[in-house]
Amino acid sequence: MMTRRLYLLLILVLLVLQGAVLVCGKANFRQIEKKILDNIIGPGKYDSRIRPHGINNTDGPALVKVNIYIRSISEIDDVRMEYSVQLTFREQWRDERLQFDDLGGQVRYLTLTDPEKIWKPDLFFSNEKEGHFHNIIMPNVLLRIHPNGDVLYSIRISLVLSCPMDLKFYPLDKQTCSILMASYGYTTEDLVFLWKEGDPVQVTKNLHLPRFTLERFFTDYCTSRTNTGEYSCLKVDLLFKREFSYYLIQIYIPCCMLVIVSWVSFWLDQNAVPARVSLGVTTLLTMATQTSGINASLPPVSYTKAIDVWTGVCLTFVFGALLEFALVNYASRSDAHRKSAKEQQKKQWELEHAALEADHLEDGATTFAMKPLVHHHGDLHAEKMRQCEVHMKSPKENLCRRWMNRFPSRSKRIDVISRIFFPLMFALFNLVYWTTYLFREDKEE
Repeated sequence: MMTRRLYLLLILVLLVLQGAVLVCGKANFRQIEKKILDNIIGPGKYDSRIRPHGINNTDGPALVKVNIYIRSISEIDDVRMEYSVQLTFREQWRDERLQFDDLGGQVRYLTLTDPEKIWKPDLFFSNEKEGHFHNIIMPNVLLRIHPNGDVLYSIRISLVLSCPMDLKFYPLDKQTCSILMASYGYTTEDLVFLWKEGDPVQVTKNLHLPRFTLERFFTDYCTSRTNTGEYSCLKVDLLFKREFSYYLIQIYIPCCMLVIVSWVSFWLDQNAVPARVSLGVTTLLTMATQTSGINASLPPVSYTKAIDVWTGVCLTFVFGALLEFALVNYASRSDAHRKSAKEQQKKQWELEHAALEADHLEDGATTFAMKPLVHHHGDLHAEKMRQCEVHMKSPKENLCRRWMNRFPSRSKRIDVISRIFFPLMFALFNLVYWTTYLFREDKEE
């Protein structure tokens, strides 16, 4: 029993001694880090105003490798032509002045809490409108110094970037928004930016946009020349495709329904003037309100958009239906006037015929109605000629004429023709419209 207690006491002492050694070792390691930092960036050791040397400590330009991680894209504004993005921006370069002894691999890297003490590239976002750093709870900045002098600088930033858009095919369009990064003061003789090898741009997997889909992205170089020299530049092109389902439900289907509702006027009685006028005016005003609401959410551009073509043609069809009733009303009054004129002419002929018979009876003369034979043969000849013309005409034309003869008044014929003409023309327009824009999308892809 005594031996067991001694054994447990010995184990406890060993554990305490091991912990004390580890604590002393960590304390000594922090002292080593402090000594290394004092040696490389202490007072009089390092000048952050001077850029690093080039490759192999030459006087060439400093090479900075860049990669970014897109954390989120919150908004793409069509009116202001801008978009908001939050990203983690990383730069890597070698500064041989920061080399230190890693003590046999014990010191993998040093983490610097004050990035202002070393030189950093003067990169800026050339298409930036607004931007800010993230300082909650601490500044989201990381700076690591490796034993060979490699420096990793990482920072999380939120930006509002300009994105010039071409809205000719809106809402069946694709937009390319860029992230442009360039050196502000160093020319290519002093500083060159390069994309990091292998996945220089990464995008979060749970990226969701309300009205767009990020199809793909490209990296490129955009070195620019100005009066003050040539500056290194990097570019990321983000290709966004607009989601069409929202516009199909909110714009295209309601416009089709309004156009179809305006055709109900063709099936109403031509004498139902209040019903047909109110229907035409209501659909026209609704279509105009729909068009103005669409244009209010877009910038006033000088060219015609795809949605303008759609709303303009739909508005024309609705307005045409209203004008069709005006034509029907005019034709109806003309038919009524013509009918009354025929009735008056018939009454006048009957009165004249009755007066002639009365004159014959008063004279006491017995006359026989003699039909001139020459005139009779002429009527028979004209009737035969008309029959020949009917038989010589095509069967289709004869069928169409017989069908139209079922509607004796011109106003009714206009309504019947409109019932067929308007839907056919609208179907033809839809065929041309969708074929044009859908095939245009396939060619661009």
